[in-house]
Amino acid sequence: MSEAQVTETAASSSKGRPSGGNDSRKRGFIGRIILFIRQVIAELKKVVTPTRKELINYTLVVLVFVIIMMIIVTILDFAFGNAAIWVFSGQPAEQ
Repeated sequence: MSEAQVTETAASSSKGRPSGGNDSRKRGFIGRIILFIRQVIAELKKVVTPTRKELINYTLVVLVFVIIMMIIVTILDFAFGNAAIWVFSGQPAEQ
C-alpha cells in the first residue's frame, strides 16, 4: 500500500476534512500530531466490542485451535525424534 493511499484513506475518515492530496505536507509538526490523534479517535469509534456470548465463543474457538495444534506438534515431534534416533543410531528408539 503506498503512502498516498494511506494518507488519503486516513484523511477521508476524519470528519469535516476534505481529502486533499498533499494536505499533510502543508501542516506543521503539531498540526500533523493533532490530525493523527483525530484519525485515531475516528478509527476507535468504529470498533465494535463483542457481546459476552461472542467473547466466550471466540475464546473457546482459540483454545480448541491451540490444543489441536499442540497435539499435532507433539505427534510430529515424537515422530521426527524417533526417526532421527533410528537414522543416526541404526536402532529403533527405546521407550
